[in-house]
Order: sequence, then structure tokens, then C-alpha cells
Amino acid sequence: MGNPMCPGRMSRRRLLAGMGVAAAGGVLRAQGSPMAPTAPVAVAKCSTYGPEVTATLDRMFDQLGGLGRIVKGKTVAIKVNLTGLPTMRLGYAPVESTTYTHPAVIGAAIHLMDRAGARRIRLVECAFLTAEPLAEFMLRAGWEPRNLANAGARVEFENTNFLGSYKSYARLMVPGRALLFPGFDFNRAYEECDVMVSMAKLKEHATAGVTLSIKNMFGTTPCTIYGDQAGENEPSEVPRGGRGRVFHAGERPPSKGSLPELDPTTPRIDHYRIPRVIVDIVKARPVHLAIIDGIQSMAGGEGAWNGPQLKAVSPGILVAGTNAVTTDAVGTALMGFDPMAERGTAPFELCDSTLQLAEMQGLGTRDLKRIEVVGTPIKDAVFPYRPHWLRPRQEKMGTGTNFLPREVL
Repeated sequence: MGNPMCPGRMSRRRLLAGMGVAAAGGVLRAQGSPMAPTAPVAVAKCSTYGPEVTATLDRMFDQLGGLGRIVKGKTVAIKVNLTGLPTMRLGYAPVESTTYTHPAVIGAAIHLMDRAGARRIRLVECAFLTAEPLAEFMLRAGWEPRNLANAGARVEFENTNFLGSYKSYARLMVPGRALLFPGFDFNRAYEECDVMVSMAKLKEHATAGVTLSIKNMFGTTPCTIYGDQAGENEPSEVPRGGRGRVFHAGERPPSKGSLPELDPTTPRIDHYRIPRVIVDIVKARPVHLAIIDGIQSMAGGEGAWNGPQLKAVSPGILVAGTNAVTTDAVGTALMGFDPMAERGTAPFELCDSTLQLAEMQGLGTRDLKRIEVVGTPIKDAVFPYRPHWLRPRQEKMGTGTNFLPREVL
């Protein structure tokens, strides 16, 4: 596993390797797919994590057709983004202001879903490097889990990085043609839910270009099976390490009994592999509602381990949609990037575009001309990320490749 606390630098050898992947993997089609489904995306300005978050999300859900039609009478799983340890902070900023989904957004969503008639709401996340209860992990971040538990009538917490409260894992298969893995074994909380919500942070990503609602689902896979030190013959009892060797580098298979990748001769390069793993995961465990916290965040990467170029930013926006691809396409545009960009163009300088792969797999369109944006227009809410951290020489080069570490979360 790569160490998020010791980020690497982009070497000439790795740069050439990334270029070789483009040749080995073929050139993806740059144009959008007219057959990919579309759905409206709500955008709203929201400047603070105060009471306005609830009112803003409430209005956004109404603009999407109402929350009741999605969650009423259903078991809802909200996959939050708690990547890395709570101590991995950007300077002195609270981790929820830069890296984690903010508890104010989580609590507001719980309250509104409960009011809309959700039968049960479960907060799920693979807590990094630990089998401790998810609520305990939140306590280490300085949060008060009781506030989240009291935001709805029946709220539960599940650390999905291992078996958790279950006795066996659930296997969810990738329908149709998979890109790398035919299926995955998950904590059963992902199988038992009727509604899957991906609640992400508006951030760039060292390996995947951006990390929004689709990339957030990468953190659903248990490290007892897909971790660097997962058991070889069977899953380990507790998670150890990240997913660097299995998913990023392809150096070892998952634990025996879980499905191996389809073709072990494909490139062993994370910029090729991670976008494809993410798309396979979202095909196996589809997202019904995507919510992106862009009130406060960071520019230059996804976590404090990415390096000195990171900057805390305050875009002051929230994004929501019922299609993860269309929602992420709008989120990408709000960060100042073209969601139609292909490999070699920011933010996908070295990696294939997850948006493009997802579109080609029929999950949704990334073409803004086919996406109805309700609420605040993109042009009135865009917050360009790159100018907030690129040094003059990098701006001249038009690339941020020198900061890319082998990130493992």
C-alpha cells in the first residue's frame, strides 16, 4: 500500500508509464454518448454550515421532484466521505472543513429524509485502518454522533470496512460488461438498503482527477478483502492497510473466495485501474441520490497527504442529483473543469476520465448540453480550483502532475 502520510512525487519514469497506459488502453472516445441517460441536477449557493444548510437542501430536493418519492418507507444508506484519519488535517482546519463530508450536511440530510418518511437511515463508511464503531471514529474527529443519531427517528451507524454487525459478506455483481472486476463482496449494509446515497466532498483527486459522488463509492469496499494485508485464503478479521496493492497496483488479488479481476494482463498502473474499478463498483452498487458538499473544501488534492500545494477553499455551493454521472459532471464544471475532458487535459492529466468511462458504460451523460441544471446556473456558482494552488510555472505548463502521489484511500 502507498502511505498517505508520505506522499510521493511524479517521476519521469512514472510519467512515461502513464503515457504508456494511454497507448496500451486505447484512446477513449472524446464525444458524449447520446444514449446515456440524463437527469436534472440541483445547484445552490450556501455560504456556511449553519441552519441555511437544511433549508437549502430542502429546496434542492423539491427542485428534483421531492425527497418522498425516493426515500418514503425505504431503508436508506448514506455513504459519507471520511477518507483518511481524523488527525490528517490540512493545517489547523477541522477535517470536515477540507476533507470529510461536513456533519451539518449529513445531519440536514438525515432530518429531511426522516421527515420525508424514510423507514431507516444508516450512515455507512469504511473507517480508515480500524474496525472500531463508526460513531467512535467520528468522535475522534471531534464530532458528536448523538446529534446525527437524533436527527431522525431511526438512525444507525455501520463501519463497512469489515463484517461489522453481520456474519457474512454480500456479493454484488457488475451487470453487463465489467471493466476490471466482475463483482465485489461488500458489508451487507450495501445490499440491505433500498436507497443508496453517496454524500461526497467537492475535491480534486491525485489518481482520479476529481473525487465526487462516483469516486466516493470506492470507499465501500472492505479492506479485510481488498486491503494490502487482507487474508490470502479468506478475509482478515479486521482491516489492515489501504487498497493500494489490490486496486491501485494490481500486485495481488483479493482474498480467495472473492472474485478476481477479469484480465490480469491489463496495465498495472493506478491511473488506468482506479477509474475502471470505480465504474465497476458503481455499476454493482448503483447510486440513487448524489449529494456533494462544496461549502468548504480543499484545492490541490483529496487529503492532507497530497503535499504542500493544498489550499483550503470555500466554494460556497451544494450539488444534488438522482444520477451520479450527471451530478458529478455538473460538480466538475463547478470546479472550473470541462466534464467532457479526456486523458491529458485537466483534471485528467494522466488518468482516464471516470465520467467518460461511466458514460460509455451507460450510467449517465457528462454532456452539460443534455443536463438540466435547476436552481443556481453553473456560470453563477463556478469556483475554479486550479488557480488557488498552481504555482506560476505549473500554470504555464497547464498541468498539476508534479503533485500526484500514489494515494490509497
